[in-house]
Amino acid sequence: MAGPPLRVAFAGTPEFAAVALQALLDAGVAVPLVLTQPDRPAGRGMKLTASPVKRLALSHGLPVVQPRSLRLDGKFPDDAQAGQAALAEAAPDVLVVAAYGLILPAWVLALPRLGCLNIHASLLPRWRGAAPIHRAIEAGDAETGITIMQMDEGLDTGAMLLAEREPIGPEDTTASLHDRLAALGGRLVVDALADAAQGRLRPVAQPDAGVTYAHKIEKAEAAIDWARPAAEIARRVRAFDPFPGASFQAHGDTVKLWRAVPVGRGSASDAAPGTVLEAGAAGVLVACGEGALSLLEVQRPGGKRQPVDAWLQARPLAVGERLG
Repeated sequence: MAGPPLRVAFAGTPEFAAVALQALLDAGVAVPLVLTQPDRPAGRGMKLTASPVKRLALSHGLPVVQPRSLRLDGKFPDDAQAGQAALAEAAPDVLVVAAYGLILPAWVLALPRLGCLNIHASLLPRWRGAAPIHRAIEAGDAETGITIMQMDEGLDTGAMLLAEREPIGPEDTTASLHDRLAALGGRLVVDALADAAQGRLRPVAQPDAGVTYAHKIEKAEAAIDWARPAAEIARRVRAFDPFPGASFQAHGDTVKLWRAVPVGRGSASDAAPGTVLEAGAAGVLVACGEGALSLLEVQRPGGKRQPVDAWLQARPLAVGERLG
């Protein structure tokens, strides 16, 4: 990077953030401290598991702290004080934040001389909030992107520093779009830090028009409502891959649907939503509130993802049967 080197503390937790941290390290950025969330139970054995960011940081010998909160007046004041001490000792010029998962109080925002830069996976002010990638696909957006933002005390309301667009393809899932946006975020934040080192950053306030919120994905949203239009259901299937997965009931099982395409079939309007219109070698076609949905890839409880024809061999469906 050109210009005087910056000391860059980093706060992030999932794989999206780990990609950004790796980009900083690859660019030769000095990272004196990494903040990430505490280890969580994961897997069938619910074993305590370190976050992707923690694993990456430790593999590079970086100091890691894992406060449960950074609010000095909150439920975990000892954690917050330990975080405050670690940040003060690290003396960062800037804090880069990517999908950290904790609210940063005012004292954190004010501590680095260049403030806190957030890597947000949308074109702000559209899709502020927790699940911007999911919600962009679910809404049928043609594009999204990455915004590097100067953080303030609002929810993704800070001034924009850099932004770049990324198209959303007709077969994109949250998984595939996530990977492209993570790489883009890593590249843009390196660019932003280079600009910051040269005093070239020019904050631009977010417009008041076009604000939307990407609310957190809830498991209850997974259940397919066949009364919705087929095109909408198909988008939700892609948006909920890999989590929480769209699902329906068949033969008493909760079946996850991983791939499906809408079909503008007029006869579907004559059948109740959820009715199986076709089930055979050509696949499964299900009536929806508008059009029909062709099911392509499913997953039985305890099983793996499989083509729908393989599922039918073990769990045949009859035309006229209703899916829950």
